[in-house]
Amino acid sequence: MSRKEVVVSNVSEEHNNPVAELVQVACRFDSEITLESNNRRINAKSIMGIMAFNPSKGMTVNIVAEGSDEKEALVAMEKFLVCE
Repeated sequence: MSRKEVVVSNVSEEHNNPVAELVQVACRFDSEITLESNNRRINAKSIMGIMAFNPSKGMTVNIVAEGSDEKEALVAMEKFLVCE
């Protein structure tokens, strides 16, 4: 299991449809990917979960990935959320 804490940048300014694009990033990987913040935990591959989670600028999020490509998944999710 890999875990990384990040502070979300302004994803709505950097991406046309940040919710759908974040799910697309997560779905590229076989690993299970979870986002955690303020005692909430959601599956990053669930569009409804991401909509309810609503990652927004300044929010601190823990990205948790577990599986064969967890390191790559963690890097990709971090890059999306911090707009690198």
